[in-house]
Amino acid sequence: MSNKRPAKYWIDQLRLMQQAGLEASPPISPSESDVESLPSLQERVDALFQVVNRNNRPKGSMLFFIMYDITSNKVRSNVVKYLLRKGCTRIQKSVFLADLPPSECEAIKQDLTEVQSLYENHDSIMVCPVSTEILKSMRVIGQNIRVDIIAHTKNTLFF
Repeated sequence: MSNKRPAKYWIDQLRLMQQAGLEASPPISPSESDVESLPSLQERVDALFQVVNRNNRPKGSMLFFIMYDITSNKVRSNVVKYLLRKGCTRIQKSVFLADLPPSECEAIKQDLTEVQSLYENHDSIMVCPVSTEILKSMRVIGQNIRVDIIAHTKNTLFF
């Protein structure tokens, strides 16, 4: 039997704290959300294309990005942990890619909307569906990463 809490546990804690009139979010452990432990850019791009190029993608699943600008460290850390538990892949500090059924996408949107409403803020969270073709045409600017090779989009012309 697993001791792991369900993905929505912290949302329930936030809701109870808000009902009690408290402004703080639940305490966090930095282990899962620590930005310094983020894999290298190459490893993150590789992970993105492992998701995109899977031969056994579940039928009916959809690809979507979740991007956020959250000022509260505690809320941001809890959002990171929540998205990781939901099966999202971290691509950048504040960008995740998910390959989940539409019902899971809707559940994530609802949960994040609820979190957004529980405290006074000027934060933003975006959920953006994306196609495999668009992801494969992605370019990384600033580092020497050959996305065309990873995505298997490099074509050879013979004359």
